[in-house]
Amino acid sequence: NGHKLKHQKFHRNLRKNFLTVRVAEHWNRLPREVVDSPSLEIFKIHLDAVL
Repeated sequence: NGHKLKHQKFHRNLRKNFLTVRVAEHWNRLPREVVDSPSLEIFKIHLDAVL
């Protein structure tokens, strides 16, 4: 998708459990129609369809 979140990798065993790292990895796997949802309600509907 066009809205990639970036995270740096260092101290792999320490950083891998940080919330921002875990969220960025999942966010980057979402389809574009989920990420580009115009509202929170539509985002939730699209997210439920993907999951």
